[in-house]
Amino acid sequence: MRRALIFLRKKPNPVLDTRDVQVFRVTVNGQDAQFAFGEKHSFKGTPLEITFPKELRRGQEAIVEISFESSPKSSALQWFTPEQTSGKKHPFLFSQCQATHCRAIFPCQDTPAVKLTYYAEISVPKELVALMSANRDGEMPDPEDSSRKIYCFSQNVPIPCYLFALVVGALESRKIGPRTLVWAEKELVDKSAYEFSEAEAMLKTAEDLAGPYVWGQYDLLVLPPSFPYGGMENPCLTFVTPTLLAGDRSLSNVIAHEISHSWTGNLVTNKTWEHFWLNEGHTVYLERRIGGRLFGEQFRHFQALGGWRELQNTINTLGDKNPVTNLVLNLDEVDPDVAYSSVPYEKGFALLFYLEQLLGGPDVFMGFLKAYVQQFAYKSIVTEDWKKFLYSYFKDKVDVLDKVDWNSWFHAPGMPPVKPTYDMTLANACVALSQRWIEAKDSDLGSFSSADLKEMSSHQLIEFLALLLLEAPLPLSHVKRMQEAYDFNAINNSEIRFRWLRLCIRSKWEEAIPLALKMATDQGRMKFTRPLFRDLYSFDKSRDLAVKTFLEHRPSMHPVTSMLVGKDLKQDQ
Repeated sequence: MRRALIFLRKKPNPVLDTRDVQVFRVTVNGQDAQFAFGEKHSFKGTPLEITFPKELRRGQEAIVEISFESSPKSSALQWFTPEQTSGKKHPFLFSQCQATHCRAIFPCQDTPAVKLTYYAEISVPKELVALMSANRDGEMPDPEDSSRKIYCFSQNVPIPCYLFALVVGALESRKIGPRTLVWAEKELVDKSAYEFSEAEAMLKTAEDLAGPYVWGQYDLLVLPPSFPYGGMENPCLTFVTPTLLAGDRSLSNVIAHEISHSWTGNLVTNKTWEHFWLNEGHTVYLERRIGGRLFGEQFRHFQALGGWRELQNTINTLGDKNPVTNLVLNLDEVDPDVAYSSVPYEKGFALLFYLEQLLGGPDVFMGFLKAYVQQFAYKSIVTEDWKKFLYSYFKDKVDVLDKVDWNSWFHAPGMPPVKPTYDMTLANACVALSQRWIEAKDSDLGSFSSADLKEMSSHQLIEFLALLLLEAPLPLSHVKRMQEAYDFNAINNSEIRFRWLRLCIRSKWEEAIPLALKMATDQGRMKFTRPLFRDLYSFDKSRDLAVKTFLEHRPSMHPVTSMLVGKDLKQDQ
């Protein structure tokens, strides 16, 4: 049984969100209070209505104490047996609350419109470590059980509930910067420390661009492979997938992205999930500005162009008339998890990149972004607030802003109405090589060799494969020759491997089926797992095996991944 203390002002008889949570007792200012559950909703859960024992004056503070228990099947929590961890000795637990899963841990106002501070004490077996999205306030023996210890945490910056996070496991840490520890299971901690050693340089660059970092500590936690996202911007403790451990720091842009959320998302927050692009579009913009500072402006443009291709790919998959490809969504009776895609990230970024070019360049636009963060820090806003501030900041350029087709950008499905301009220097080699493969006849295949890739970075290999994925599938002979010449099967960089295996399955190469199934199940990052399973399901030779493999692995998958892959494979429970 767990207890939550909630401090409430103004609103007597509150209604809190819950999903699959048992409540045993509620007190208000120490007095027992009546409570009742409302009607259950398919994905929103069940409202918890609390009746205060006596009328409070408006604005008077009340301390509400709730004794509750979350379900073993909570959609916010994934519990691992020791066998599912790297160390094989101890169990492991992690939470993922975005978008609306905090209510499946404890009763709360589970909306990004409401922000709160929190303090927590977590009791765990003493051989394990607990971490939260908060600053660490020390540890002490558990007075009730000598085999356990209590970890204390405080988050003094107000956050929305989706940023509440908890992890418990046999974790070790390494110091990689003045305010940064990297945490992981022992087997991965040194590899992780190497991979993410640029974190402090990225933090300093972000501060220079966006203003002071207000959260104190910035730690990184590498989770088990089933973590469904690339990263999660939990304050003070970014969660990341082990699929970033490429060995050459080439996938560290995800760290730049999560660091950027410390300003856009965590400090200035979308008020509802319809306006998710405010969180993600600005964060991608800031992430790429950091990349530009550290690796050059051509690299920033190259990453931006890669994002445009990613958007094309997403819209090809979802359909260009699909309302979930609108920048501002209508989520009336739509589960935010089901609507999730790269659109708010890449269409949002494209809008900001287009505006940067329209309004005077990177430095001028960064001035706006910094002022925007200052203006709305600690608040939750909607698109109209952002647009009004844009107009007031650029009041001398209203004529330019009025020429923007705002309605199409915000409310039309499909690709944006305008494509920004991109520096093609780093992309040209990728375009040229992809064209050679697209145009090659069988008699030309001998002209390809490993020398083709000699001058190309891993980022360029990703782009080369991404360009081929936008075209009709290559003939099987071409894909087999590509493997002979380039040996992509030997590459473990997850972004390259993912695109290569998709290319193989789309060209109906049966030898790739076991490799694609292995990648889809060895890790659970939805960016990889869902498209791989979808492609395997679309290929008649692998459809039945894809379904069978999914059903075998389903019990060990993250609840959100399991639900969404189940929909993709027509296996809804």
